[in-house]
Amino acid sequence: MSETQPIPNTVADGYSRTDQRVPIATSTTPVAPPLDFDYNDGIADPDFDNDSYGALDAKDGDDDNSSAGPHASETGVDRHLAHPDRPHMEQTHEGEHRFDHGDIASLKITRSTKLFAFCAALNSCNLGYDIGVNTGAGMLVQNSLELTDLQLEIFMGSLNLFAMVGALMSNWISDKLGRRWAFRVAAIGFIFGTVIQAGAMGYAGLMLGRAFVGLGVGFGLAVDPVYISEISQAAHRGQLVTWSEIAMNVGILFGFMSGLIFSGVDDDLAWRLMFALGAILPCFVIYFSTFVMPESPRWLVSKNREDEARDVLKLLYPDGYDVGVIVHEIKEGIEKEAIAEHAVGWDVILFPSPAFKRMLLVGVGTAIAQQAVGIDAIQYFLVYILDESGIKSRTAQTWILIVLGLIKLAAIVLAGHLFDRKGRRPLFFVSLLGMSVSLLLVSFAFIGNANSEGFAVFGLALYLAFFSIGMGPGAWLIPSEVFSTMIRAKAMSVATFMNRVTATIMSSTFLSVANAMSWAGFFIMMSVVCLLILGWMFVYLPETKGRPLEDMSQFFAEITGDRSILEAEEMLYRRDDPSLETEGSTPAVESTARSPHRNLVPERPPPEDAHIVGTMA
Repeated sequence: MSETQPIPNTVADGYSRTDQRVPIATSTTPVAPPLDFDYNDGIADPDFDNDSYGALDAKDGDDDNSSAGPHASETGVDRHLAHPDRPHMEQTHEGEHRFDHGDIASLKITRSTKLFAFCAALNSCNLGYDIGVNTGAGMLVQNSLELTDLQLEIFMGSLNLFAMVGALMSNWISDKLGRRWAFRVAAIGFIFGTVIQAGAMGYAGLMLGRAFVGLGVGFGLAVDPVYISEISQAAHRGQLVTWSEIAMNVGILFGFMSGLIFSGVDDDLAWRLMFALGAILPCFVIYFSTFVMPESPRWLVSKNREDEARDVLKLLYPDGYDVGVIVHEIKEGIEKEAIAEHAVGWDVILFPSPAFKRMLLVGVGTAIAQQAVGIDAIQYFLVYILDESGIKSRTAQTWILIVLGLIKLAAIVLAGHLFDRKGRRPLFFVSLLGMSVSLLLVSFAFIGNANSEGFAVFGLALYLAFFSIGMGPGAWLIPSEVFSTMIRAKAMSVATFMNRVTATIMSSTFLSVANAMSWAGFFIMMSVVCLLILGWMFVYLPETKGRPLEDMSQFFAEITGDRSILEAEEMLYRRDDPSLETEGSTPAVESTARSPHRNLVPERPPPEDAHIVGTMA
C-alpha cells in the first residue's frame, strides 16, 4: 500500500459495510486516490493496539504501515487489505456483521427460515414437473396429435420463449407488489396452462397452454432464488438457495413417475392425465404464499415498512437478537445504491461501470452457461436418446427415467451441503469436467453397436449427477449473490431471460442438429462446450462463499478497481450531512463529523451474549 498515514482520529478499514467507509484525503494525498482503501471510520478507539476488530498491532505489520507516530494511540491502518494493483478475493469477515467474526459460532438456520424456504422452493417443483412430464409424454403427444419433429421441437422449446416474457414481467410484479404476488402469478399461470394443455384437441390449443405455463416458469425462476436469498443468513445462503434446484429435481422425478402411474392407460388419454396432474401443486403454492410465507424483509424495508420487516426478521433469527441492526444495514445498503440508480436508471444495466459489468458478466454468464451445456434439451429428449440407443420398451424407458431422476436428486441434495463448505468455484469445476467426460461416454453409445445401451444409460446418469453437483444449483446461486441491491431485481430478470433464450435455442434445435451431425457428433460437441465454459469460469468466476449481499458492490469494486460504488456511498453521506462537504470537492472528511444515522451502528462490539450475525442474504 502507499505510504500514507490516516488523518488524526480515523481508522482505516476497507471491508465491512458497517465501517461506514468514506474515502479521505491525507497530507500526502490531497485527493483520495482510486481504491486506496484509506477510509474515515470515525473516532478510533483510544487503545487502538488492543482493537481486535480492525488494524493489527504495529509489531505485526510493516514499518510503512505502522501506526506508530504522533497519533499512535488514535490511528492505525488495517493491513489485511489488498493492494489496489493486486486485489485479492480472500474473505475477511466471513460475510457476516463486523462484530460477529472471530470466535463466535455462526447462527443455525431457524425453523421458520426452513419453512419459508421450503414453501418458496415448491414453486420450482412446477417447472421440474413440466420438464419431467414432457420427457415422458413428448413422444405420446407427437403420436397422438400426429406432430412433426419440427412441431415437437417448437412445442418443447416454446416454453422457454414464453418464460422470457414472464421473466421480464416478474421485475415489475416483484418490485411493485412484492415477492408473494410474484409467486401467486406464477402459480396461476401453471394452473391455466396445464389445464389447457390437457384438453388440447390440436396443435394450436397445445401451444396456447404452453404459453401460460411458460409465463409461470419465467416468474418462478426469477423470484424463487431472490426470495430465498433474502430470507437467509449469509452463512447458510448457499444451502438454502439450492433448495430451489432440489425442488425442481423433485418435480422432474414426479413428472417421470406420472408416466409409470399411467403406463397402463391408452396413449391418447395417458398424456392428458399426466399434464392435468400438474395443476395440483400450484394450488398449494397459492395457499402457502398467501397464508404461510411472509413478505421478504428486504422488500418491506424498501417500502418503508420497517416494523413489518422487524417482525419477519424475528421469525428468521433466534430470540434475543437485535434485528434492528439488520434492518438498519439493509436500509443503508438500499439508500446507498439507490443514489446511483436514481442517477442512471437502466443505464446501470445497459452501460455498466467496470464493477457492474463484472457483476453482469459473472451473473448473467453463469445463467447462460447452465443451458449452454444442454441440460434442458437433453432432459426433454431423454426418451428419444434412449430410443435411438436401442431401448424401445415404454416401461423400460420409464423406469430408467425414474432411476436417472433419483440419481440427479441425490446429487443436488449433496451439492446443497457442499456449496457453503467447499465454496462455489471448486464445485463448478468438478461439475463441468465431469459433464464433459460423461457426454463423451454417451457419444460411444452411437459409435458401433457393442453395449450401446449401457454406455447411454451410464453416461446420462453421470451427466445428470455432475450437472446437479455444480451447474444446476450454482447457476441460480451465483446471480442471486453477485448482483447488488440496486440492480438485483433487474439483473435477475435479465439473467433469467438470457437463461431461457439459451434454453430455447438448445431445445428447439436438439433433434434437428443431432440428426444433421449424427448423435455421436452432437454429444462430442457438447463435451467440448463444457470444457470451454470451464475455462471461462476459471478466469472470471470469483469465490462468493460467505459474502453478504450488501458487500457485493464493494467486493466487485475492489477486484475491478472501479470507484463508482464508493462515490455513491460518499454522495449518500454528503447528502445526509452537509458538514461533510469540503472545498474543491476534495473528499476529506473530518473524523468528528458523524451523520445522525450512523450512530445506529455501535462503535464498540456488543456483548458476547448479543452477537449479531450479519446481513440477510
